[in-house]
Amino acid sequence: MSNEIITAQQISQGAYISPINRLKLMSAEDWEIFTEEWLDLKKDTYIKTERLAGAGDMGRDIVAYITDPKINPEDYEWDCYQCKHYDHPLRPSDIWVEFGKIIYYTFKSQYPIPKTYFFIAPQGIGTSLNKLLQDTSNIKVQLKENWDKYCKKEITKTEDVLIEGDLLDYFESFDFSIFDSIAPKVIIEEYKTHEKYLVRFGGSLPPRPTVSVPNEIEDLRYIDQLVKSYNTNSTEEILKVDDITSESHKGHFEDARKSFYKAEELRMLNRDSLPDGIFENLKENIYDGVSSKSREEFDDGYQKVLAIESQAVKIPIESNPLKDACQTIDKKGLCHHLVNDEKLTWVEEDE
Repeated sequence: MSNEIITAQQISQGAYISPINRLKLMSAEDWEIFTEEWLDLKKDTYIKTERLAGAGDMGRDIVAYITDPKINPEDYEWDCYQCKHYDHPLRPSDIWVEFGKIIYYTFKSQYPIPKTYFFIAPQGIGTSLNKLLQDTSNIKVQLKENWDKYCKKEITKTEDVLIEGDLLDYFESFDFSIFDSIAPKVIIEEYKTHEKYLVRFGGSLPPRPTVSVPNEIEDLRYIDQLVKSYNTNSTEEILKVDDITSESHKGHFEDARKSFYKAEELRMLNRDSLPDGIFENLKENIYDGVSSKSREEFDDGYQKVLAIESQAVKIPIESNPLKDACQTIDKKGLCHHLVNDEKLTWVEEDE
């Protein structure tokens, strides 16, 4: 009998699948979408990207614009990312027609020659194709030999494309050094900074960012509402923060500001590491758990604050991706974020 220790995570999630193997499980369409997401990280290089994959793309899966085609439609700069999804590392026979399409359609002035044309595949590039891409002068020789078999009838359905005449002259002068490839492991490494990395590949959240409580009191609604709540619980008039004198109120005020910024750390963690909307969903989860309680009658606004904070910390958040990072203090802080959003109110304006 095996002595392997089986964890609860293995039972609930199954065997671990590495990111490189997850790429191989993607559909062809998802591979293109994933590639476009990865290119979102290259905003310093490209002004925009466009996925054209499908009928009529003229050999361009994803176009990454270096310069604006609207300014110079006939001579803009761009890179091409050709997404090839096979059950094996990419071979020359898989992509001869892709070479042919770029040559044919740029010859026809359908679009300018790309600055660089990248082949990318979840299984990577095979030895033969890798060798070919390293010796680009050999691409011309072998492509011409394979033209009739792989390109003549496959580039377009409207005509046979023969390598002769003006097209042959264009072919002979074509710069084949534009063709290159990018390994899947390089893409994965760069994709680690994408907000969807954990969604696609799993793993633990990174450490949450640290947000210090500022010394200067913020001019925010939750502060104003706290002051008003203390006023309803005091024999002394409390109209501003400087009027807070009781140790109970002062201690709570400090704790409330601390919890507000702890919750802000979760918002930043969402911003940096997860898709948009997860922090907002967490706030909504807390609101759903305290909204009924907030409609009850309380002796004063301060008692309402304490009751809602106590209710909030009991709310389960197991379905939210931030659950492993969320602490008790965060749930209290989310209440004050909800006050800022005008979803919760401790003291009505006319009180």
